[in-house]
Amino acid sequence: MSSTVVAVTLERTIGFSRSLYTSVLAFAGFMAASAALLALALESAEGTATSLAALWATSASPFLPALAALLGMDTWSDERRSGRIETLLSSPVRERDLVLGKFLGVWTISIFSIVAFHLSSAMAIAWYAPRLMSGQGMFSFLPAFVGLSLQVALWCAISVMMSAMTRNAALAASFTIALTVALPRGVWWAMQQWVGAGRTLFGEMPIDAHAYDFASGLFSSGTIIFYLVFTFAALFVTSKVVASLRFSGRGSLSLKYSTFVSMFLAVAFAISISSLAMRLDFTAELPIGHSDEWAASARTKSILSEARGGVEITLFLSRKDPMFRPTAHILRAIASTAESSGGERVALKYVDPVWDIGPAERLVRAGAKSSSVVFSRGSKMEVVPVASGLDDRTIAAAIRKVALPPSRRTICWTSGHGEASFESYNNFGMSDIARDLVREGYRNQVLELSRDSHIPDDAALVIISGARDDFARIETGRLDAYLRQGGRLMVLMNSTDSEALVSLLSTWGVRPAQAEFSGAKTLSGSDVIVDAFGGHAITEPLQNSQVVFENPVAFFPSAAAESSIAAADRIEFSELAKVGQSAVAVVAERGSGLGEDIAHAIRPTRVVVIGDATFIMNAQLSARANANRDFFLNAVAYLAGTGGIAKPGESPYALVSGMDRTARMKFAATSSVAVPLAIALVMCAMVAIRRRC
Repeated sequence: MSSTVVAVTLERTIGFSRSLYTSVLAFAGFMAASAALLALALESAEGTATSLAALWATSASPFLPALAALLGMDTWSDERRSGRIETLLSSPVRERDLVLGKFLGVWTISIFSIVAFHLSSAMAIAWYAPRLMSGQGMFSFLPAFVGLSLQVALWCAISVMMSAMTRNAALAASFTIALTVALPRGVWWAMQQWVGAGRTLFGEMPIDAHAYDFASGLFSSGTIIFYLVFTFAALFVTSKVVASLRFSGRGSLSLKYSTFVSMFLAVAFAISISSLAMRLDFTAELPIGHSDEWAASARTKSILSEARGGVEITLFLSRKDPMFRPTAHILRAIASTAESSGGERVALKYVDPVWDIGPAERLVRAGAKSSSVVFSRGSKMEVVPVASGLDDRTIAAAIRKVALPPSRRTICWTSGHGEASFESYNNFGMSDIARDLVREGYRNQVLELSRDSHIPDDAALVIISGARDDFARIETGRLDAYLRQGGRLMVLMNSTDSEALVSLLSTWGVRPAQAEFSGAKTLSGSDVIVDAFGGHAITEPLQNSQVVFENPVAFFPSAAAESSIAAADRIEFSELAKVGQSAVAVVAERGSGLGEDIAHAIRPTRVVVIGDATFIMNAQLSARANANRDFFLNAVAYLAGTGGIAKPGESPYALVSGMDRTARMKFAATSSVAVPLAIALVMCAMVAIRRRC
């Protein structure tokens, strides 16, 4: 009998919701808002190791409380407003069966909404960014779906509870949103703002963090118990509220008090159980999300294969720290990669600052701090704080710094001609990329050619970063003399106004020219997407990536490169990247045709010219929808002569959509406007038909 009552109530609740325009608003609004947030998330996460399932889950999660509030606001309010509640409760059925049936009805519609959002977003992504959907099966989204199901179950239970407490459906929805959105997020925001170091202490909003953890395959017993216990507590309170309606006017004062006490005890019990579950929490990780996210890139594999003498990695972190598990996971992957790459074995150690007193003291004396990862080989040591983020690039740079330091360490940046400064931290500075170079084992140095008559002997290369003023003849003479002795030069050009620099480049095989790139793909409308790369060592790892330039300069081979002379003086001109038919990044090399025995004695001259100086400025590197950083580091590695060691490329697990600005706008318009609007129109027509019948 009980199961029949639940099933009938569930069916009635779904049928009743299908005849309400508020259900249309809830369904279509949820689809539109979640899709709009997903479109923004895809753009901001471009180039990161965030999984598509995590973006999908965190885009839907914030709007689930509003969905549940609108779907559940009429479940009991309509019964009370119309007076049908008295007839319903006069039948010999238990209140909990009615409550459970209504809850399951609202929860079922919510689950259907989540599935519909997944299907519509998946189809839109498959159409506009098919690369993102490659290799994405239903299993990769299943943990995210489980997490969202648990969350929406709690929101639906609260919505049904609020509906039972008032005759006004709008008031019930308002109370639900206040309890599930305004209160928790308001309290969390207040703690972050008012408590010292609040953002560091409290971190991300737990509800959002739960959605991301589930989507990444991380299941926490405490989190699961929290949602289940509070869901059952809300349903218990609802059944008590409905029972009080059944005995309204007939019960004694003691019965009312006992009802309130039982409701209070249910909430207190839920708080106690969830607190205990959080304290005794244990986690389980499925082999999705994090496993792929932290797989070593081709660059890290190459560095590990060439490292000799062994590298020791020590995780100097408390085992109770929430970052211990994911960080240890990364380091185990690195050790496994080193073993499979044929290089020296990576020794992995764990030191707890509290329990491992002796090893911890030795690390502190050596200069390490707790909550860090220590890379060491012999007397060389590199310390990377865990809080700074342990991504693949940071790991590769640390290993290379201790195991494969460059023979020439100084990178000279010219100054005095309006160049962008590597010491500037504003949007137009290059402090971000300069910090990457330091991690690689280089040191940055200012070079004033008008005053410094000698370029340092340990100079790995000279960089001219967007000079606006012309060079004096004596300055280009010193650069030319440096190049003739096997020097290495990188020129980042914003224009062809510097006649002396243009003349110098022409001598070394490169002829700059201004060009128009109308019709080229763009992200913002003012930039140009470069995704056609040559087969050179610099750009080979960047295939299927994209670099973003601002109004780039084009390059062609000069007469010096086209002339046929002896192998020792022949200049080889190679295109690195093109937009249409114009090369926007090139390399010229003299002496590349020499045999290996001679090349060891005579260092080949190398010149890399890139038609944009802004592409590695701080503002551009903060936008992740490009491989600008990797392109620059590849070019530095090639010029410095580290060859195959520095092949950063982009991680094979990075999220790369391949969408330009037009495709992003179409994706957002389709998924957040066109599809929800079409669904809303169809549902409104169906509601109108049902009401006429």
